[in-house]
Amino acid sequence: MNLRMLYTYAFITAIAFTGFTTQRMDAQSANSSAAAKSSDVIPPGSPDYDLLLKGGHVIDAKNNIDAVMDVAIKNGKIAAVANDIRADYALKTVDVKGMYVTPGLIDIHTHVYAGTGERGSYAGDLSVYPDGFTFRTGVTTIVDAGSSGWRNFPDFKDRIIDRSQTRVLAMLNIVGSGMRGGKFENNTADMQAEPTAAMAMKYPGVIVGIKSAHFTGPEWTPYEQAVKAGNIAHIPVMIDFGARRIERPLYDLLAKVLRPGDIYTHAFSGERGEQDFATGGPSKAMLVGRQRGIYFDVGHGQASFAWFTAIPLYQAGFHPDSISTDLHIDSMNAGMKDMLNVGDKYLAIGMPLQEVVRDMTWNPAKEILQTQLGNLSVGAIADVAVISMAHGDFGFDDAYSTSLHGNQKMVCELTVKGGKVVYDLNAITGDPWNVPPGRSTREAARWSKLRERSFGASHWKPLPGQPLIKDWTPYPWTGVDEDKVNQPAK
Repeated sequence: MNLRMLYTYAFITAIAFTGFTTQRMDAQSANSSAAAKSSDVIPPGSPDYDLLLKGGHVIDAKNNIDAVMDVAIKNGKIAAVANDIRADYALKTVDVKGMYVTPGLIDIHTHVYAGTGERGSYAGDLSVYPDGFTFRTGVTTIVDAGSSGWRNFPDFKDRIIDRSQTRVLAMLNIVGSGMRGGKFENNTADMQAEPTAAMAMKYPGVIVGIKSAHFTGPEWTPYEQAVKAGNIAHIPVMIDFGARRIERPLYDLLAKVLRPGDIYTHAFSGERGEQDFATGGPSKAMLVGRQRGIYFDVGHGQASFAWFTAIPLYQAGFHPDSISTDLHIDSMNAGMKDMLNVGDKYLAIGMPLQEVVRDMTWNPAKEILQTQLGNLSVGAIADVAVISMAHGDFGFDDAYSTSLHGNQKMVCELTVKGGKVVYDLNAITGDPWNVPPGRSTREAARWSKLRERSFGASHWKPLPGQPLIKDWTPYPWTGVDEDKVNQPAK
């Protein structure tokens, strides 16, 4: 075969391969929301994916997936969810057999406006910094529930949202000064729909709702103004109904004031008329609210979850729409430990794991109108939690130190945010310490934010003219920098 024939053959082969690949990509796009065999969705070549989570039990409520499958990630997005994706198609493959693979968890009720130094304030010392409490429990997205109002949101954004690895969204407090204690939170003159809505519209997709909380007065002002702001900005309202007042009964809030798609949090506290006193089941207010399309959120907190309310309501068929923590300094060491702990409580009550995961992923994403999150659709942001299940005798307490025992408990093994590993409990992504680094380690920035080995280079930076001395390694080093000298700058 002469040279011209070789060129012709190569050109025809390339054209045929390009057409084949295009057809494969078109087929993958057409079936992106459904699972398929890897041979149907994966183009040839290696590595086509940055990260492959292999052999786990995938639970994805949006796409109705509840099966053992592989999840492949590329460029921060979900690239494939399929059966038996070949490991050599991925730069890094992680064996997650026996574990559950879910979308990154979404906690829509937290307080993280920390660092201002203000005492007794959720815009201060009562809040926590998010990154220390999220990834280790599989949470990749949180919503700060009203710690800031329109007056101090810019400071909250600069101080917390813009500096956190966790995806921090916000419900803006209808009180312009935010959640800073009773003096501020009962000031009806500072409850103004227009400036609140204006701030929300300035940051769409970051401010995802309006919040009212802790109000002790008899007026409807905070709730009416919150709904008005929500209407202007086209975002939902979340209500902590504050003190129980006969002048503003729960029935009127859920039947008349709130809109379909608004959120009633602390729904299982039993403090504001959530239960029917005769049956222990849901009150008429709760039933009417559900019929109207109000969402009911757990919002556990320090004092807002009671077994004597949650269990009878669950047994009567009234289940939460979303599971959340109400994370702050007073709740995290009390009955509420973390997001998985709250989910564990519903497992102990009898809720199937698939529903618990749904209420921590897809349902909250829908409630805050951020449906790009909370799912593993092809093309979605690659936020993923890998969870193992511990078995034994475990006790779970509520806000009143009463307990319920269960036989299983979720443990976060691995968290991926935006396609990169941000938490690894048991080093399942790590290579043995005495094995030379391979390509996956050298290119770890594609799939991990965790610190990797230095490949034999020195940990110290030599001065000009000094030799670059490598660190000792338990394997032969053949790195190109071994005998280099850091020459003086010219």
